[in-house]
Amino acid sequence: MADPGLATVRSMAMSKKTRQPPDPHGSQPRPPATPEPSRGVGDRALVLACLRGDEQAWQALIRKYKNLIFSIPLKYGATPEDAADIFQLVCLELYTDLARLRNTDNLRPWLMTVTAHQAFHWKRKMRRQPRADEELLQEAPAPDSTIPAALYQEAEREQLVREAVTRLSERCQRLVRMLFYEQPPLPYAQVAQRLGLAVGSVGFIRARCLKSLQRALVELGF
Repeated sequence: MADPGLATVRSMAMSKKTRQPPDPHGSQPRPPATPEPSRGVGDRALVLACLRGDEQAWQALIRKYKNLIFSIPLKYGATPEDAADIFQLVCLELYTDLARLRNTDNLRPWLMTVTAHQAFHWKRKMRRQPRADEELLQEAPAPDSTIPAALYQEAEREQLVREAVTRLSERCQRLVRMLFYEQPPLPYAQVAQRLGLAVGSVGFIRARCLKSLQRALVELGF
């Protein structure tokens, strides 16, 4: 399922009779349109650009947190299809509440909480339906749908790793994903071929990239 653009979430919001978020600049002159967000653009800059209707900023924000949002319903036992539906609902809620976020530093925990609530409601609904795979749903979250501490910590650590990887050079990002994200991990010969490197240099570059990743994780408070 494609990531929802601003036009899509506006349409979804209006179909639910939800107001567009108010203009945070009021009657003040609007800043110039934000160029396509690049590596290192913070949440505050992205949120402000989104509130100005910047489609590229919205796509950058969704790309940044897409895997985090998807990971939570999967941890609750959702299928990829159900996780995609929950993802759409969270994007809609993000759009409608974006202007009311007083502190963009709280965006990641806010998204985690909203997603956990949506996943909780999905799981409660599924428990009311007769299913063959009851074992998948046998453990319900706490009655108040608060995200469990262990799940919260795991999801947050995973997101910090994702953000740290985006701070690496493009070559290091590609190398890390090939060596650690792909299953099974690619052998050095294939990594070297894809990156245009000598096979003997992959181990050295891997070590440098991992040192850079470690520094980025420390900067993010991992």
